[in-house]
Amino acid sequence: MISIVLFEPEIPQNTGNIARLCACTGAKLYLAGKLGFTLSDKYLKRAGLDYWDKLDIIRIDTLEELIQNNPESNFYYFTTKSKNIYTKIKYKANDFFVFGPETRGLDEKLLKENSKFCATIPMKKETRSLNLSNSVAIAVYEAIRQLDIKL
Repeated sequence: MISIVLFEPEIPQNTGNIARLCACTGAKLYLAGKLGFTLSDKYLKRAGLDYWDKLDIIRIDTLEELIQNNPESNFYYFTTKSKNIYTKIKYKANDFFVFGPETRGLDEKLLKENSKFCATIPMKKETRSLNLSNSVAIAVYEAIRQLDIKL
């Protein structure tokens, strides 16, 4: 199944919602870098409901170590700064979907170095971005659809 990587997430409710999504779909959840909350945060726990024991969650220090430890996997970087539409990408079961912090997204240098692996979810030009947990859900269910995963 797909793995979700949240790089430096800032809002515990979003991470809790994403954790619940991962529990319901079988996706792994990686939390990378500095978190904007503690893992004992009540809002994080509440958003994830009682799904925490059904979740494969891995805490890592850096995105680089994850990439180095998974050389056979593709890493897709979700951003509003790409023309690569997420539905046009052909996903594989061991792919990683990387999402940046809610207020600033992924680093421009990282996106430029990996431009062919960047993905975007289309939206109206006058809007800035979707909610992080909504974006993750859209991406995960597209992968489930493409890979014909039976839940």
